[in-house]
Amino acid sequence: MMDRLNLEGLRYAQAVAETKSFSAAARAYGVTQPALSNGIAKLEERLGGKLFDRSPRGVTPTAFGVRILPLIERALTSLGAVAAEAKRLTEPGEQKIRMGVSPLIASSLVARAFSVVRDLPEPRDLVLREANMQDLRECLLAGRLDIILIPAVAAMPRFEHRVIDVEPMVVVGSGPALGTPIELDEAGKEPFILVPDTCGLTTFTTRLFQSREMPLRTYPGEAASYSVLEEWTQLGLGSAMVPRSKLTSPDVPHRPLMDEGREVQISFEAVWSAESPLGADLTRLAGELAAARQPYTALMG
Repeated sequence: MMDRLNLEGLRYAQAVAETKSFSAAARAYGVTQPALSNGIAKLEERLGGKLFDRSPRGVTPTAFGVRILPLIERALTSLGAVAAEAKRLTEPGEQKIRMGVSPLIASSLVARAFSVVRDLPEPRDLVLREANMQDLRECLLAGRLDIILIPAVAAMPRFEHRVIDVEPMVVVGSGPALGTPIELDEAGKEPFILVPDTCGLTTFTTRLFQSREMPLRTYPGEAASYSVLEEWTQLGLGSAMVPRSKLTSPDVPHRPLMDEGREVQISFEAVWSAESPLGADLTRLAGELAAARQPYTALMG
């Protein structure tokens, strides 16, 4: 039986055990929920027992799962340790840190990362890759990236996380009293123009409205970039919500977004594996990025 166990199915099962949700586990791995459910079903067939029960109250391990899931976790941990140690032994002179960044990450944060890496006890080169969130997560899981900087909108089980930046959100659009704050419920009266849900902005917008149990009205089309969002708002097609650093100019008509008097902010996090051969440097990089965080008004001034 063991030679037929699929490693992907084992990882899916561990993700469900950690998140207690098939949908959350699927988002963490960047796959569809049917694909994840099918992978777990095949694993259960090969193991000879059902791992999870699903009910309106959520996902819980079966009696069989309670016994098997800890063994799966230990097996995956051991496999990860083997891969990390093999890489350390075969690449002792590795001088690069491969960092993936979401298009939502501000250039000032990337500049701070270069400064931190340059000042590490063992100087290294920083190699950047900008990509959508699903690609970044897949590359981190596969070991093709060492650390990723992304919006904190999706769980990644078994990885280290550190919030490294927080940025205010603004509403772009025409209308009266530009520059003055606008409350979320007032902003929601106009349709929002969205971008394809690859960078994390649409996920953040959707979850913000869901968390307040407010309907999100959307424009039926999609913009391809943040500059297009600005252009379309000036055409009167709707409003757009973006981090303030993504404004093409401070002169773009925008209003600070508030929620019951509090500034709406988006958080960004560094995600990396503690088992990486570069683990100590990655932990230091994330820590110094967080420590160097400045009030955003200072960066704009």
